[in-house]
Amino acid sequence: MSSSSEKKESFEEFYCEVKEIEKRDSVLTPKQQIERLLRPGSTYFNLNPFEVLQVEPDASLDDIKKKYRRLSILVHPDKNMDDAERAQQAFEIINRAWKTLENEDSRKKCLDIYQEAKERTDHMIDQKRKKQRKEGRNDEPIPEDDPDKYKHAVYVMTMKLFADMERKRQHLETRDMEERKRKREAEIEQEEQMSLEKEWAKNFEESRQNRVDSWKTFQSTSGKEKKKKKILGFKPPKPKPESR
Repeated sequence: MSSSSEKKESFEEFYCEVKEIEKRDSVLTPKQQIERLLRPGSTYFNLNPFEVLQVEPDASLDDIKKKYRRLSILVHPDKNMDDAERAQQAFEIINRAWKTLENEDSRKKCLDIYQEAKERTDHMIDQKRKKQRKEGRNDEPIPEDDPDKYKHAVYVMTMKLFADMERKRQHLETRDMEERKRKREAEIEQEEQMSLEKEWAKNFEESRQNRVDSWKTFQSTSGKEKKKKKILGFKPPKPKPESR
């Protein structure tokens, strides 16, 4: 019971901190928005375009566009000259989120992730209720019975799924890059081998002609030498004595 109570208190503290952050983030001031978009861990937070634009997944495209325009004006580098570099980064993050949600196909993918997060959260809640029934705690509520806490649980699961999807994308990209590198190295090796074979064939052809020419020269010289020796070495036959 003590351990369960401590966990509950710990969760309540964590949840209060999250609500404070959300409350702070909802204040649309340039400085706070830039800080929100570039805070530690923002690389994964900003994978969720709904989170970046601070809109609900079921918001209409018109509402999303209005929020995008408000945020883009707030963090525009021209309006944040004292922090122009970070403002530019925040501005690009907002633009990227809008382009993702503006496109029908990519927005559908994001909504599919959100729907999966809800289904996983509901499954997790069902498992908690089953465990409580086994332990005879049917009447004891669970944190997610609170609508705000349920919403936050879905939010956490959504962020996890976006992060998992990004890690998978990076893994596939790295594997694809390594595969392209391997293929290119094989192509270079094959090209070098073909170049060596062509060079060898060229050298062989040139040396073959040299060998033919050398053989002809040798044959010609050898024939003359033999003919000369034959002429120089000629001896007339000895006359035979006549028999009487």
